[in-house]
Amino acid sequence: MADSRLKRQEISAAVSGLGWRLLLGELVTQVRTESLAQAADVAARLSSGIESGGHLRIDLRPDRLYLSLRPPEVTFVTARDMELARAIATAVTELGLTMDSGVGAMAYRSVQLIEIGIDALDIPAIRPFWKAVFGYTDDPGADGTAAAIIDPAGQGPSIWFQQMDAPRPQRNRIHFDISVPHDEAQRRIEAATAAGGTVIYDAEAPAFWVLADAEGNEACICTWQGRDP
Repeated sequence: MADSRLKRQEISAAVSGLGWRLLLGELVTQVRTESLAQAADVAARLSSGIESGGHLRIDLRPDRLYLSLRPPEVTFVTARDMELARAIATAVTELGLTMDSGVGAMAYRSVQLIEIGIDALDIPAIRPFWKAVFGYTDDPGADGTAAAIIDPAGQGPSIWFQQMDAPRPQRNRIHFDISVPHDEAQRRIEAATAAGGTVIYDAEAPAFWVLADAEGNEACICTWQGRDP
């Protein structure tokens, strides 16, 4: 059951009301606190009170914790992650705190995950370079010579490689993928276009929109939607 692949709509519907959001293959949320000491205390309580089996990652900041759930061996959310999401939500509530995704917040951005996409003609030839220069490792949940590489410390964005069929010197070949909550995407796109950007491709929305700045540098706003068969 731990490796069962659930539909993204099923996952999102089950956890959104708890304050979690589905981003890529992870469940992500934040818990706001009054101090770093309180954040550390909450992290200690969650770590000791819930056996996550390596699924739970915690990032402490002076006024909040970022929590994410993803199995270490696969790249998608499992039934076990759903169980942990509910258990963590209950534990946080019992501590008198709340979890939220930050969607619609004006003073602080929503939860998000960043990937760097690199277009290449010969992925096996360049992948070792990027792995070495970043100090990254293979993603244990992916296979193949074109698989993403990840920061073993869990701090930096993952890097993935997109196959090119022909040289493309007129365009940038490195872009950022910003995965946001499905209910945050339109606000982020509107903010980007108001800041001088342009939506240049939306045929595969709501899975992703391609935006460009005033000089043509590209970024994608991505959600989980539109990705299940």
